[in-house]
Amino acid sequence: MPAALAACPRLPSTPTSTRSFRESRSGSALIAPGYGLPVRSRLPAASPAQNTEIMSLTDGSPAATRHPSGPRPRAHDTATAGSRARRTTTPGSRTLRLAGARIRHTARTGRSFAAGAAPGVAVTALAVVFALAANRSLPALSPAVIAVACGAALANVAGVGERLQPGLAFVSRRVLRVAVALLGLQIALPQVLALGWQTLAVVVVATGVTFAVTPRIGRRLGLTPGASLLVATGVSICGAAAIAAMHESTDTSDDDDAAGALGVVVLYGTAAIAAIPLLASLMGLSPAQLAVWTGAAVHEVAQVAAIGAASGVLATAVTVKLGRVLLLAPMVALFSGRNRDTSSRPPVVPLFVVAFLVMVALRSTGQVPMAVTDRIPQVTGVLMAAALFGLGTGIDLRKLVKGGRILLLGGIATAVIATVSLAGAAFLV
Repeated sequence: MPAALAACPRLPSTPTSTRSFRESRSGSALIAPGYGLPVRSRLPAASPAQNTEIMSLTDGSPAATRHPSGPRPRAHDTATAGSRARRTTTPGSRTLRLAGARIRHTARTGRSFAAGAAPGVAVTALAVVFALAANRSLPALSPAVIAVACGAALANVAGVGERLQPGLAFVSRRVLRVAVALLGLQIALPQVLALGWQTLAVVVVATGVTFAVTPRIGRRLGLTPGASLLVATGVSICGAAAIAAMHESTDTSDDDDAAGALGVVVLYGTAAIAAIPLLASLMGLSPAQLAVWTGAAVHEVAQVAAIGAASGVLATAVTVKLGRVLLLAPMVALFSGRNRDTSSRPPVVPLFVVAFLVMVALRSTGQVPMAVTDRIPQVTGVLMAAALFGLGTGIDLRKLVKGGRILLLGGIATAVIATVSLAGAAFLV
């Protein structure tokens, strides 16, 4: 062992050689002279990143775990990030994220819809205010009928721009459903049943015959099934409200059919306000017979109220009319099941018709406060006026005048229900 140590050359103790061992990558030009070796070219200089890594290792810091492109995470950070990732991938957190995304999407959609519908809703509100004011001067014309006329005037004089379409579609569909549902709160079954079987028979027979005959006549006149169905519904049940409800519930009619049927009931219903009392006086009908004939034959509730108020038979005439309105639910339910496209959606009763029946049942219990029942007709009238203004904007008077067949069908249907109900009132009441 000593011999081996003696054979090894001793390290030089010069400052230069000592410094050469303390310097990393100092180069062979400083190391070689201490060992008697030939001078070689200098080793390549370290990059700043490598110098930083070497210095960190010399200081004893855990920089060896750093990634070449940047600092590597510490073990504690890695564990924390892993647990955070596990927490964010649980089913509950995914459900919350999806729910939050849906809420944000719904809020954005609601804001955009409100902004798009605002112009049409504002115009509708102005038309309803005008209709209510005009109704005070002309009580024989309901706000709904005046609103239909306003919608038709707007569409045919100034035109309906694209900006108004979303709002008008909203009031003619969503608001209409609410109005039809609330219409049920005006009907109490005990009051209708108190009319007696004779009056109820007149109502059912006149309504059924007109509803069954009108579509057949419409086919003979060359009208579409949708147009004939809407005219039959409006004339036999309750005018514009019935047309709107049937149009909303079936797929057989388009907006032109609805507009034509609305024009028919407005025209002939308004004419009946003057014709029914005049004919009743000429035929010598009793007040009870006049009340039944008016309620069973005239299209709109407001038109019936106008005749009843002028003739002193308001309560009975309106009750008979509400008995006809009660038939709206089964008629709409029947045809919504028969005429819907069952390949895309099942034939179901529209929800607003179900709500209508629920409201009738609720009113019939007698538990609805009097303050509510007194206000419901006004609320329903406002909502119905808004909905029918939207539908009225689809009336093209030029098409209505040129298409005289739908006017002819409306006249025939009005004559049918007037004749059948008059015969029933004359013989049974």
